[in-house]
Amino acid sequence: MAELLKFKNHLLSRMSPMDIGLVAPHLERHAMNARFQYEHPGRVVEYVYFIEEGLSSVLALGRGDARVEAGLIGREGMSGIAVVMGSDRSVHATLVQVAGEGFRITSDSLRRAMNRSSSLRDLLIHYAHAFLIQVSYAALANSQATLEERLARWMLMAHDRLTGDLVLTHEFLALVLGVRRAGVTQALQHLESRGFVSPKRGSIAVTNRPGLEQFAHAIYGVPEAEYARLTGCSPSVHKASGFVRA
Repeated sequence: MAELLKFKNHLLSRMSPMDIGLVAPHLERHAMNARFQYEHPGRVVEYVYFIEEGLSSVLALGRGDARVEAGLIGREGMSGIAVVMGSDRSVHATLVQVAGEGFRITSDSLRRAMNRSSSLRDLLIHYAHAFLIQVSYAALANSQATLEERLARWMLMAHDRLTGDLVLTHEFLALVLGVRRAGVTQALQHLESRGFVSPKRGSIAVTNRPGLEQFAHAIYGVPEAEYARLTGCSPSVHKASGFVRA
């Protein structure tokens, strides 16, 4: 199977031939439909997902219906951080925000492969460490950054992970940022007024990525640099322009 597959997922493509030989026989291609929730708080994680296309959110849950995005996963990464770290369950919810596809493997199969290969274990632990850095910077952004800066950070992260249009609503952005819809509308207008984005046929085009990165200040860039240092590959599927549909 390993010889027949060409992986878009960065972690799978980064594995050595020996490591992919341990993992590939247990991979199952899986459609990842929008709103599909594949990790539930307090439940045993049965499968770990390596995303090939699409976008998933790791959500921290509060009182009642309160929830906010703690982390973002695309083709640069994987779910199942708890499994990699030696646990069998997570306190977070993980669900698909932008539909796509990926591969899944049972948690038990992944554990066995990690036990057989120190290089595989190191790669996945390095990714888990990079993901935790991403989560820490989400906390930093939520506590110190303006809403406009937080939106800039999120758009950059989405732009890193997607090659096509990102179908969103203001309600969705309000969810991932933990704010009201009206605040998202004002923040988008602010980014547009600075020339970082512009509406285009119902979408928002990222027209000045360097400017958007500078505007996001220190809340974007460090996790991405650490991901590259730790895994040896870029988190970005970068292109000259990208679109976020609102």
